[in-house]
Amino acid sequence: MAGRVTGIGGVFFRATDPTGLALWYQTHFDIPLGLAEGTDPEWKTEAGPCVFAPFGAGTAFMPADRPFMLNFRVDDLDAILARLAAADVVASNHHDIDDVGRFAWVHDPEGNPIELWEPVAGSQE
Repeated sequence: MAGRVTGIGGVFFRATDPTGLALWYQTHFDIPLGLAEGTDPEWKTEAGPCVFAPFGAGTAFMPADRPFMLNFRVDDLDAILARLAAADVVASNHHDIDDVGRFAWVHDPEGNPIELWEPVAGSQE
């Protein structure tokens, strides 16, 4: 099936003490530290890269009224967006990042933000 979610591309959430929280997760779960916006190390999972990154409480990266945003890696962003549009789900914040991929945001029925990410071809290895 075209346009399927292929894994978690990242979990982004606010924290009062991002450094302390990241260290706690590294200590107890062996998850690499993701400390600074835009400089996050990858946590290699079997399905592909996943960024684990506590963000500062004042970050503008995600909606201010939500403590987290899910990021799903997808194999065909256009197919998924077309299917979502057919279900009256509105996508926003469409953007491309060179050597990273294509992105769009949607919200679930409770308003939780979800970032859809189609990585650059060959970058999931």
